[in-house]
Amino acid sequence: MAGKKMKAEFTVRTQQFQVNKLLNRKQFAVVINHPNWNGTVPKSKIIEKLTSLYKVPDQNQVSVFGLKTKFGGGKTVGFGFIYDDVASLKRIEPNYRLIRYGLSKEKRQTARKTLKEKRHRLSKLRGTAKGGKKKK
Repeated sequence: MAGKKMKAEFTVRTQQFQVNKLLNRKQFAVVINHPNWNGTVPKSKIIEKLTSLYKVPDQNQVSVFGLKTKFGGGKTVGFGFIYDDVASLKRIEPNYRLIRYGLSKEKRQTARKTLKEKRHRLSKLRGTAKGGKKKK
């Protein structure tokens, strides 16, 4: 059996760094080396390192996603964005990522079964009764 891995240091490097002025962000590929790390490195720790590396004033301006660990462990590759301000992050990032970062609330959708039952009830009505008025 191999030696037990412990929580240890990890390094974060960026590759293919680009400045995208149209979307008010810097975009890059993130490479995380974690040879002695047991499992994968949490996104929060990666965001902390990127924040200190690029001297970003607010951690909410950094978005990291698409992290894939290479076979055998020790190396993870993904993508990252650093936005100029939080407002442009909220405007451009997809809603599911904003929910992950705690910057947006999840919209509560009505259940599929409820929508089908309502549609079925309305299909039995005729004429102006379908227009939102209740059947008496």
